[in-house]
Amino acid sequence: MDEVKGIHVDRVSAWYQQHAPDTTLPLRFSLIVGGHSNLTYCVTDAAGQRTVLRRPPLGAVLATAHDMGREYKIISSLGPTQVPVPPTVGLCNDESVNDAPFYVMNFVEGLVLDEADITREHFDETARGRIGEEVIAVLADLHAVDPDAVGLGKLGRKESYLPRQLRRWREQWEKSKTRELPAMEQVHDALEAGIPPQEGASIVHGDYRLGNMLTAADGHIAAVLDWELCTLGDPLADLGYLMNNWAEPGDEGPTARGAAISPTSIPGFPSRSEMLRRYEARTGRSTEQIDYYRAFQYWRLAAIVEGVMARYLKGVMGNAANTDLFRTQIDGLAESAVDMLRRLGAL
Repeated sequence: MDEVKGIHVDRVSAWYQQHAPDTTLPLRFSLIVGGHSNLTYCVTDAAGQRTVLRRPPLGAVLATAHDMGREYKIISSLGPTQVPVPPTVGLCNDESVNDAPFYVMNFVEGLVLDEADITREHFDETARGRIGEEVIAVLADLHAVDPDAVGLGKLGRKESYLPRQLRRWREQWEKSKTRELPAMEQVHDALEAGIPPQEGASIVHGDYRLGNMLTAADGHIAAVLDWELCTLGDPLADLGYLMNNWAEPGDEGPTARGAAISPTSIPGFPSRSEMLRRYEARTGRSTEQIDYYRAFQYWRLAAIVEGVMARYLKGVMGNAANTDLFRTQIDGLAESAVDMLRRLGAL
């Protein structure tokens, strides 16, 4: 069997035979393009049955990052809850199998709505409204899960989420940065000086947006994906991140620069204010301080994308990328954080 970059086909196939005995060999592996951190493969057996395999990037990674066992535990623990996640198949910590730990989950049918054209093609305006309602409902359901009750109480510290995040991503920025960007220091200091009080602690996804979900043909969210940044902490951090990615029709101006391209810029989706009202109604939490969380998430995402760009520059991501586009996005995110803090009067 031909080898696939990042996969030892013979050894992984043997693991499948032992841990997924209904698998029919041979297996075909194809890299799913779109993710920029852990590597994700669609695995198709001889009978046409599909699963998904996740493994870390090739080569060295930052300490504590890309923990397959942690990601596997999160998804497995959320399986019995109202939060839609792919059913897990198994975890392999034996690095002799594939040079790094990996886990396997069932393939879930659905569309990744990361482009306006795809969304317009498959969903009319009424369906888009339902999708928006579902996105906020799933987020509220996630934040309602008791971490201790599902075995995730030790996933992270529950208190002081924002101070910990500011420290973590500043350290990550220092380790990964490819150039000096003074706005990142400026924003960090302003955020640290204005931390709002944390009310309660929830499971925080860390990258909650339409592009990290599979949307079924009926407009329901079939699965939430990419849990590698998940931790415990302030639920409003997820909401601020979602709002940064929830573009409205005609959105222009400084706070839109650098944000992930969002399909919600076409008509039919609820507005940001409608999404915030729905979240408040379902959770009882105030969203009055949401602009702080939006500034924080612009800054945090800039640090994350810088790390992704650094890995591409080192050649450990399995394929090439236009790093100039990454650099433009990072600059835009940092500028957007500055603009948001100025709007708040914090700069």
